[in-house]
Amino acid sequence: MEQDPPPFDVPTRRDIMWYGGSVLTGGLLAGCTGDTGSDSPPSTTETTTETDSPTETTSQTTSAESSYTVSMEPVGTLEFESVPETWFPYTPDYADMGVALGHGDGLTAIGVKARFGSHLYEELPDVSVDKEALTELWQDGTGKEIYYELDDDVHIIDPNFMVNRLDWNQADVDEIRDNVAPFFGNTIFSRAYDWHDYTYYSMYEAFEKLAEVFQEQARYEAFKQHHDEVLADVQERLPSDTPDIALLYPAEVPPESFYPYLIGGGTQSKQWNDLKVGDALAQNDITDAQAGGGAIDYETLLDIDPDALAIRLQGEITEEYFDSEIRSHLQNHDVASQLQAVQNDRVIYGGLTYQGPIIYLFQLEQAAQGLFPDEFGGEQLFDRQHIADIVNGNIEA
Repeated sequence: MEQDPPPFDVPTRRDIMWYGGSVLTGGLLAGCTGDTGSDSPPSTTETTTETDSPTETTSQTTSAESSYTVSMEPVGTLEFESVPETWFPYTPDYADMGVALGHGDGLTAIGVKARFGSHLYEELPDVSVDKEALTELWQDGTGKEIYYELDDDVHIIDPNFMVNRLDWNQADVDEIRDNVAPFFGNTIFSRAYDWHDYTYYSMYEAFEKLAEVFQEQARYEAFKQHHDEVLADVQERLPSDTPDIALLYPAEVPPESFYPYLIGGGTQSKQWNDLKVGDALAQNDITDAQAGGGAIDYETLLDIDPDALAIRLQGEITEEYFDSEIRSHLQNHDVASQLQAVQNDRVIYGGLTYQGPIIYLFQLEQAAQGLFPDEFGGEQLFDRQHIADIVNGNIEA
């Protein structure tokens, strides 16, 4: 069972053992030109809510043949001479978006393979990604050399992420931007980072931007329609009284302490916000681990005593593994067994951190089934074949 500790973006020493700056703008790149002038959207420190309403389209066709521009903070406006054929993100949320848009074949690399939930595609007919064939960008750090070696057409990565999380500097970003290919992206999975002082995007806002990059607006619209239909059905069936949950990542397995995750506006929390649960950790002033909060023990959890515990684990987690390594341990633990969530059998798998539109649907379904088994238990909440058809370009007019 491949696992890793909490995905604070950069693997720790334990991470490796377990599974074996400033606002930047685009520049002149191979196949792309960047506009670093005043046409870039203004930066803002306002935190937006996680909504999935369609955003104003910012791509503009600049040539009747192929050239077009796309704008996104913090990179500004990039001009693409043609649709990128090869690409990679660092975090798997954007990898999932690219697969959803039918560009999985051009995906060449990922930050940490174990954090990409591509195993979920096995339920989608004729949709797959060979994760083992991807280059892993994290190799005791992420150097510039790997960017030169891959020589891809675009890097779907917030350049500020490279500076603030991976120890690059402005000169490193400029070098790769100018000599290899542009960066295009915005860190969306978490809103806990103090350096992210510009516009945040919801999952579907970022997804729409990537659809513009790949010129796959029809696939985006089809996904958006199905997402809205599924979510409307789920929310209509939610009980009026939803639970307060604690979202946790084990510091070790079996767990004796946990890293706390708050249910904020980042895309990692979309299913929990959509299910309208309360955040027991936030209500008790617990600091998010991604914002520097430390691990909490069972005594602290007992003081909070959430209605339910959602335990996050990376990789492909079976129900048997979760039951033997997590649930059974809590049930037999002197302190954990006193928690109402344990006594009421409301310890559920909390899913993966990084999700785009495909992985989200699986995780919404799993979370709804776990929290509300009487209403959703055993039910498939979205159409696997329809999602596969969209990915494969079989979109009804």
